[in-house]
Amino acid sequence: MTPTRQGSFRLFQIAGIEVFLHFSWFIVAYYGIKVRMPGYSSLVWPVAEYVALFATVLLHEFGHALACRSVGGKAEEIVLWPLGGVAYVAAPPRPGAQLWSIAAGPLVNAVLLPFFWILSSATASAGWADSNPNAQTFLVAMKYLNGGLLAFNLLPVYPLDGGQILRSLLWFGLGRAKSLKVASVVGFLGVAGLGCLALWSTDVWLGLMTAFVGLNCWRGWKEAQLLSRIEQWPRRVGFKCPTCSKAPPVGPFWRCEACRAPFDTFESFGGCPACGMAQTATPCPDCGAIGPTANWVSAPPRQA
Repeated sequence: MTPTRQGSFRLFQIAGIEVFLHFSWFIVAYYGIKVRMPGYSSLVWPVAEYVALFATVLLHEFGHALACRSVGGKAEEIVLWPLGGVAYVAAPPRPGAQLWSIAAGPLVNAVLLPFFWILSSATASAGWADSNPNAQTFLVAMKYLNGGLLAFNLLPVYPLDGGQILRSLLWFGLGRAKSLKVASVVGFLGVAGLGCLALWSTDVWLGLMTAFVGLNCWRGWKEAQLLSRIEQWPRRVGFKCPTCSKAPPVGPFWRCEACRAPFDTFESFGGCPACGMAQTATPCPDCGAIGPTANWVSAPPRQA
């Protein structure tokens, strides 16, 4: 359950990264502006505050995307919706690359927080609370906005940034599958805590966020189980992934791009036995990297 292009429209493109906005953002923006209106004397300021929220979330997601690209990953799309944003990134299947791609998002808020903290303190000392109350309220709101986003995203609850950072750190010692299992279990505990907080505070948006996090945490757990099964599967002699160098598992772990039939691409020499279509690219079940089938070069024989 993540936002997609469905129900979204394209805003612009920067550095090859397309930005989409979900239509429901406007509905939530209306209520958000309405809630913040009593704190200002003009409609312009709560509108500016919500636009600033939009810009902050966008910068956060660009932090993920650009960091992913800096380590050789792929990042071409960002979708913004009422519960935040998602940068569709595919970092190289290495714990260090994954860690940097995830940590760069909260790092944006970690830079903006002291900026607005110092600025709001300076304007308060200059007497803006009396001379420019709207501007002072806006700057204080930006300070708390970035502080709140930073604190929430660093919660060790998968798939929030904090949960993915925890998973990346564990990956160094536990490996890909076990690290995801541990992060998912910690995530379930966090979801339980967020759920109790949502019920206690009767906060609808926190409840929706908890449901979103819980569903994605469950997806992480299922993925970890799949990765564990793949790690224990017999391996095919004579081939290896050009990215992680692991031999491919024996079995129908690939699906035809045309007819969607499962098959073993190394048994059928890259062709779908159901429809005969040649598969020019092969994804690695272990690391997720996708590359030309011809690049799965021969490897020294190894025990299956």
